[in-house]
Formats: sequence, structure tokens, C-alpha cells
Amino acid sequence: MAYKQLKLWFDADLAELLADKLLATGVTFDKNSFVHAVGEKLYYLELKDRVELMADALHTHLSDDYCTALSQLVGILGPKNEKETGMFKEFFWVMPIAKYVEKYGLDHFDSSMDAILEITQRNTGEYTIRPYLEEFPEKTLQVMLAWSKDKNKHVRRLSSEGVRPRLPWATKLDSFIGDPTPLFPILDSLKDDPSKYVQKSVANCINDVLKDNPEIGKAWLSSWTTGKISKERKWIVKHALRNLLKANDPWALDTLANFS
Repeated sequence: MAYKQLKLWFDADLAELLADKLLATGVTFDKNSFVHAVGEKLYYLELKDRVELMADALHTHLSDDYCTALSQLVGILGPKNEKETGMFKEFFWVMPIAKYVEKYGLDHFDSSMDAILEITQRNTGEYTIRPYLEEFPEKTLQVMLAWSKDKNKHVRRLSSEGVRPRLPWATKLDSFIGDPTPLFPILDSLKDDPSKYVQKSVANCINDVLKDNPEIGKAWLSSWTTGKISKERKWIVKHALRNLLKANDPWALDTLANFS
């Protein structure tokens, strides 16, 4: 199969697929109008704008009641992704639904959190969650701390990936750049996670913290290097310190040496 740029998957064919999924579950939905609304504006748009266009068209064509529309969208998600890969291959079509929750769900916190929990087990909720962290930081962090203990690896990964202060292709979370300490309970909960998929996310989040708050980050991370240290934690710390190790930071070198 020939390579196809990701943005090109978000086309009129995908609009038809989303419409057909909704119709198959009994939702009253104007497929022709939806496909036309998407198809006539796609040509010059890049990936993020194509996803947002589809989310906006869903908002226009579904019920004005957010919770009703959200229930209908969650109803088409289908089986969960059991792998650590495939979110942008088999489940790319979920992205407009995630954008819908990101853009239109802030006034319905609990329903949106439930939807993000479902979305991230197929595609990802790491971008969807960020407006909620900005608008309702304490409530959202409480939810994400609970998610850090979830049995599903995708949910646990979201709890660290979603709070990354400098998540690529996302707006920065300035409050956590200024003070990363609210993130520490979530990361502490994940420090011995068995999933490499989660470990990478935790390490990347710590790396973000160390970029802006090296002394705070080092002081906190030192608590991970005492007592019995699991191989999972060793991997996380080593990966988190990669930039400091490249810079021959004495603290990072000493920390790594203590793992030997």
C-alpha cells in the first residue's frame, strides 16, 4: 500500500465513514449535508485544521444538546485498542471526536472526562485534556491522578502525557512551566509502571520539567533514587535525564552512576 500523508486521510471519504457510523447506530443524521460541509473546504487545509473542520461540522449536524451528541459520538467508538500502537493508523478517525470534546465540552466537565477516558483507549486524549487543565486545573489533576492508577495502559499514559508542560504540537501549559509540583503526585504514581509505552511518557514529562525547573525537578527526582529501585524506574530516570547527560550535568551523571 502506498504511503499516504496523515492529513490526507481527513477527507470526504472520512466524512462519509463518520456519517455511516452514526447512521448505523440509529442517529438521525444528514449525511449529504455533512459530507458536503467538509468536502468543500478541505483542499487547502493542513492536518489540525482538517480535524477541527470535521469537529465543527459534527457540532453543526448533531444535536444542540452537547451531552446527547457526545453520547452518540462515544457510541460509535467501537472496540478498544489493545496494542501500544495503532492510534494514528487504525483509530485516526477518532481525532475529530476528540477535537469535538476539546472544543465544545468545557461546560460539561464530568461527561467530557468520561468521553476522554473512552477516546484515549482508541486514539489519544493528550490534546483534548489540555483546555480542561487550563480551565479546571485542580479538578482535572484529581481525575488524572486517578487515571494514573487505571488498569488500562492507554489511560495511565494519558495521565502523564496530557500534563506535559511542553507537549509537542500542543499549547504550552504555562502554569506547570511556572510550578511543576502539582504534577509530581501523578508521576510518582507511575514511577514503576510496567508498560514501556507509559514509561516513555513519564520520562518525557520529567524531561519537560527539567528543562524549565531543573533544581525543583532534581530535588524531587532524588526521592526516586533511594531504597529498592525497579528496573522500570531506572529506565524512566535514565531516559528522563537524556538531555542533562548529553550536557555532562554532574548531578545527572552521579544519579545514573548510582544505578550501576
